[in-house]
Amino acid sequence: MADDFDLYERELWAGRAAAYERGFARLTRHLIDPLLDAAGVAAGTRFLEVGTGPGFVSREAVRRGAEATALDADPDMAETARRNVPGLDVRVAVLPDVPFDDGTFDAVAGNFVINHVGSPGAALAELRRVLRPGGRLALSCWVMPGSGALGIVREALEEAGVPVPADIPDPPFMEYGEVTAFRRLVAAAGFAGVAVEEVTWEHVVDPEEWWETGALSRVGTNGVIVGRQDAPTVQRVKDAYDRIVSGYAAADGKVALPAHALLASGSR
Repeated sequence: MADDFDLYERELWAGRAAAYERGFARLTRHLIDPLLDAAGVAAGTRFLEVGTGPGFVSREAVRRGAEATALDADPDMAETARRNVPGLDVRVAVLPDVPFDDGTFDAVAGNFVINHVGSPGAALAELRRVLRPGGRLALSCWVMPGSGALGIVREALEEAGVPVPADIPDPPFMEYGEVTAFRRLVAAAGFAGVAVEEVTWEHVVDPEEWWETGALSRVGTNGVIVGRQDAPTVQRVKDAYDRIVSGYAAADGKVALPAHALLASGSR
């Protein structure tokens, strides 16, 4: 199952770096500072970011004076991170593969990546391996199942009667997307002092922009499902989306979509 999910993820994200940077990466930026704070990233910290995407977390780590290195499974994402963070050492690797020696880093963090790996426990074991004794880990993930900003397109698909295709696998992380289960998962990998907090915020965005980046750009599973539909079905989903999103109206024609995430931290 893990191998099937990892293969699906590679196909899912191939060619999506630019669309992700325009859309969902703006949503996830809210947790950059809390994530780095939880990992204890400061001047001189040897820092590894996993699942770097467009490199926004690593860029902030560099601004703090850290010695940053990054990983991503998608070559286009890695290239985007290099463009956004000049001089950043970015490796292409699929978790749980972490191509560094034991104890290389003082801190490791991943912003919404652990929910995209086929073997979360194995990935955590590898992240612990590359931390020095006493080094810090910080990981964010979505509360499962996704709601608000993350789940609004899925809600529209459900309202329009569009099922999840049988060939799309369930994320192995689904069972860990709540506080207690996430804490147990991280602790089971050998981390000490594990803490998990729930973080909520509002993502203020133009609703048409969110439809374009979250549905029409084929970013994420919901976007893939929308992309497989014929034009009348897409319109039916869009009509449902418009009805749902209208309940989150904010100023200047924008909407304030709630976001619900978990932030876990611990030490080796």
